[in-house]
Amino acid sequence: MKMFKRLAAQTALALVCFSAAAQDKIAETYRDATARIIAEATSPATAANAWNRLAELTDKYPARLSGSTNLEGAILWAADQMKRDGLAKVRVEKVMVPHWVRGQESGAIVRPYPQPLALVALGGSVGTAGVEAEVLVVKSFDELDARAAEVKGKIVVYNVVYDEAADPIVAYRQGTQYRGSGASRAAKHGAVAALVRSVGPIGHRTPHTGGMRYADDAAKIPTAALAAEDAEKLQRMQDRGDRTTVRLVLGAQILPDAESGNVIAELPGREQPDEVVLIGAHLDSWDLASGAMDDGGGVVAMWEALRVIKRLGLQPRRTIRLVLFTNEENGGRGGLAYRDKYKEQLAKHVLAMESDSGVLPIRGYDFAGTDKARAVMAQIAGLLAPLGGTAIGDRFDGADVMPIIAAGNVPAFAPDIDMHRYFFLHHTPADTVDKIVPAELARVAASMAAVAYIVADMPGTLDRAPVKVTQ
Repeated sequence: MKMFKRLAAQTALALVCFSAAAQDKIAETYRDATARIIAEATSPATAANAWNRLAELTDKYPARLSGSTNLEGAILWAADQMKRDGLAKVRVEKVMVPHWVRGQESGAIVRPYPQPLALVALGGSVGTAGVEAEVLVVKSFDELDARAAEVKGKIVVYNVVYDEAADPIVAYRQGTQYRGSGASRAAKHGAVAALVRSVGPIGHRTPHTGGMRYADDAAKIPTAALAAEDAEKLQRMQDRGDRTTVRLVLGAQILPDAESGNVIAELPGREQPDEVVLIGAHLDSWDLASGAMDDGGGVVAMWEALRVIKRLGLQPRRTIRLVLFTNEENGGRGGLAYRDKYKEQLAKHVLAMESDSGVLPIRGYDFAGTDKARAVMAQIAGLLAPLGGTAIGDRFDGADVMPIIAAGNVPAFAPDIDMHRYFFLHHTPADTVDKIVPAELARVAASMAAVAYIVADMPGTLDRAPVKVTQ
């Protein structure tokens, strides 16, 4: 028995050493396979087919908000198409999701200069048959608090300008704090409603929706996103000394949770099928959008990555699992459900990959994991130079895989996308498939296919330890 244990330990050590040596030669070992994957994924025919699949998804099933018939139709369609693609273990795994509906909505200045406002309810807002009050425009939470004595009975307008000169993610997150908690912050001072300047560049009076949340210790007041141009108008009127009254009508309702599901398909591993490289994106979208950029493009890119690997006859050592998550936009229930269902198997999830930043030019890649694992991923990224940047950053952003990263210390990887065009479309009716460039979609698919294949096939797995994620 002692000899057996000693031999087992020696074998394990040999495998670790072999893995380390093999990882030092990743670029050399997988250069040819990567070139084949890139050539196949970016060929004009493949790029056109991927774009057409995205067009079919968004034309047939736009407005895929949780609880909607369009999302459930898209789920069934995707599962059927995956089976037609010959992918393995296609299934839909049940997830209960929030069900919020928008209803009819309107807003207008009623005094002193009557005119309509371009606005849309924020997801999760309560409705109102009509609230009419004077507005108070502020540019920050600090200003709101400083003017707390003026807030009671008013509609607070947050006119927080999106900084187009800044990194798009930094500018976006600066604004989303007001979208997320602005209503409750205003309600604590006695506001009767809140309007939040759309989080994005000025865009032809097109307001951007998005999720909001209520604090437990504040009244739930109606809240909506306001077109940037209209927020500026209300600011100018206030600065001139006008006392402006606005009327807001929101038909929003929060209904009981609805049944939905994560769509899953696999390319089984040839040697260690219980070890998994997860590639994913979210199938739901906001109700105003057809969701081509957010996140239909990511869905098709990840899906196409699996199809390309299969089409080339490449079967890696480990399983590559494609997950189309439900309910990323207004709850994150899909990612949480996946974590809970597979919590006992997370130790064998060797990498999680997500595409949820649009299918636009690739600046590089982001990674969450140990320095040792990062060094391996840097070698892999170096093979992707024909597709764009190759630098590895540490600002990982993938809401659906965050739960398994936290629960299982799973390393995570995503394309670092140039998002300057993204936020013109984000969460608006303008997010349509004609904005998607087939070659850009193809390059994201190619990069994800190559990374997924290499990590699933290389002799050893990535080093793992508690993962610190920078967002």
